[in-house]
Parts: sequence; C-alpha cells; structure tokens
Amino acid sequence: MVEDDRPPSPEEMLRVIEEQRAATTKWLCGDPLLLYLPWGVAWLIGFTAFFLHYGLDGRAYAPISQMQALALLMAGQIVAGAIAAFGIVRMNSLVRGDSSARGAMYGYAWMAGMLLMVVICLRMGPLLPPDETGLLWAGTSLLVVAVLHMAGGALWLNWPMFFIGAWVAAVDALGVLLGAGWHALLTAVLLGGGFIVAGLWLRRHDR
Repeated sequence: MVEDDRPPSPEEMLRVIEEQRAATTKWLCGDPLLLYLPWGVAWLIGFTAFFLHYGLDGRAYAPISQMQALALLMAGQIVAGAIAAFGIVRMNSLVRGDSSARGAMYGYAWMAGMLLMVVICLRMGPLLPPDETGLLWAGTSLLVVAVLHMAGGALWLNWPMFFIGAWVAAVDALGVLLGAGWHALLTAVLLGGGFIVAGLWLRRHDR
C-alpha cells in the first residue's frame, strides 16, 4: 500500500466531519452579510428620519414629516427584503428534505407574524395619537423580528441568531417604555448599527 492510499486517521476524519458540519451550517443559516447588513442600513436611515421627526422632547429636529420618514423606512425595508429573499432562495436551493421543509415553515411563520402585526396595528392605531400610533407599528414589528429570530436560533441551534433576537427584544422594550423619539433613536443606533456590525462580524467569522 502506498502512502497516499492509507486509511485516514481518526483525527483527519474528525477534521473532515467538522469542516462539513461548518459548511452545512453556513448554508442553512444563509449569508449573514445578505441577511443583516441591508436591514441594518434600512433601519439606520429610516429610524434616524423618525428620530429627527419626533425629537426627544416632543419637538422635531428637522422638517421631516411622519409620512416622509415612513416612506424612507419602507423603501429601505423593501430593498433589504429583496436582498434577503435572494439570499434565502439561494440558500434553500441547496437544501432538501426536512431542512427545506423546516425553512419553508419558518418563512411562513414570518409572513403570519407580520400579517397579524398589520391587522393589530390597523385596528388599534386609529385609537391612539399620531406619535403613539407610530410607536405601536414600530414596537410590534420589532417584536415579531425579535421572537422569530430567537425561534430560528432555537430551531437551528444558532446562538448568534438567538442572541440577536434577544438584543432586538431588549432594545424594543426599552424604546417603547421611553417613548417614540427614544425608540426611533435606539432602533437606529443599536439595531440599525448593530445589524450592520453583526453582518460584518458573522461574515468574517464564517471565513
């Protein structure tokens, strides 16, 4: 038997298994740069606009209307959603069986959660002042993001995803308690900026 034909040692087999496990996890969890960076940019820009509209003392810091801030946020989120969808479709194209079904059900959970959020806000929003209506929409949407990130982390045993969801929940709760202006500021800086940092760090960590 030549040296190249020798059976692999246990150490080599463990190394190969670990490399395959890491590669599989990366594909199952998607490209973090596509999943986090676009949302971070959208939230940083959109919620900064809301912060300039609300201010921290009830007076606007810039002549930006609530509808202009909302249009800016929604435009950013549409672009971010399209980029994230591209990453998810590319990811699912390489996955079959139970993992594919699990991912599909998780995607349906996002749709159901956001739809329920819209129904609640449309029903309760008209009963509140304009600033509180904006806080209702922002707070409940981030609630869905937080819970489903934590659920996804538990589903795929992905601790970074779970902790990101917990971070979103903590920032969202604090912002709701402090009011619309503070919520917009905290979301822009800690979640918008945080998602950008998380995407870059996770991409570097994967490499």
